Amino acid sequence: MNQYETVFILTPVLSDDQMKEAVEKFKGVLAKLGAEIIGEENWGLKKLAYPIQKKSTGFYQFIEFKAEPEAIKSLEIAYRRDERILRYLTVKMEKYAIEYAQKRRNNKKEA
Repeated sequence: MNQYETVFILTPVLSDDQMKEAVEKFKGVLAKLGAEIIGEENWGLKKLAYPIQKKSTGFYQFIEFKAEPEAIKSLEIAYRRDERILRYLTVKMEKYAIEYAQKRRNNKKEA
């Protein structure tokens, strides 16, 4: 199993309940694919660097997880099929990034 982190941007016209439902949907997709979710952060509503689909803001969501490489393809297909997703990025983490993420999670727990 490799460790990955994914960030996706949801359209800003969603209500809080709709946004939470969308995040739960993708966490469910990961669980169905056999992924182990390590951490999750809601980065909130942020201004985009450039307009996407005539939107200048979006809700950012970050999920860190362990999964088999085949699961990434299915996850990204689910992102593409959902009209609430403006952009997404999934990255395989190397050992130094994993160590840094662990330290970051520990600092957040202490704070």
